[in-house]
Amino acid sequence: MLHKKRIVVLTGAGISAESGIKTFRDSNGLWEGHNIQDVATPQGWYKNPELVLDFYNQRRKQLLQVKPNDAHLLLSKLEEKYDVNIITQNVDDLHERSGSTKVTHLHGELRKVRSTIDEYLIYNWDKDLNIGDHCECNSQLRPHIVWFGEEVPNLTIAEEITQTADILIIIGTSMQVYPAANLIHFAQKDIPIYFIDPKPNINKNQFDNLNIISDMASQGLKKIYKLLN
Repeated sequence: MLHKKRIVVLTGAGISAESGIKTFRDSNGLWEGHNIQDVATPQGWYKNPELVLDFYNQRRKQLLQVKPNDAHLLLSKLEEKYDVNIITQNVDDLHERSGSTKVTHLHGELRKVRSTIDEYLIYNWDKDLNIGDHCECNSQLRPHIVWFGEEVPNLTIAEEITQTADILIIIGTSMQVYPAANLIHFAQKDIPIYFIDPKPNINKNQFDNLNIISDMASQGLKKIYKLLN
């Protein structure tokens, strides 16, 4: 049996924007009208957990109302011929809902919650999360989201996956948010890299075999899909 070439895909907010999910942070530094410090840091959680819970409850409701777009679907379709591993900064589950089978979430998952005293106690969760919702250890549950200032638990796994890539595709991420932005440097030096972004801000001279596609996620992926099939 022939070994399938491995495609590693790094995705960010831009791939989900076409499904109607707001990008993580607008140009004014706010996320859905909220200061990031208030809703996406441990300090914000300790200061006002009700606000934080309400914020993610609204995001979860929004997620359940949208569907994967053509970009998500094309990535899942690539699995017919390739071994595809997706590493995403997104907290939505649109990759999974489109049929992709290998997805690593760097920043957590909106449809999951976890214990505040044991980070390994993680539960699937589609309803509102409220004060008084406890884990099996009788501790308050919190969103299963990696907030600013917290460690990224899947980072080492993501680095190891990126090292195995025969082809690297980067979609919908500015490559400005660290530590995720460092992942490109873990790819082997001689592999083709495809960077899809309507306003690319990557230095072409930094990387060998870098192909920049100045398109929205779905249009750019259609071009890559044709190229690879």
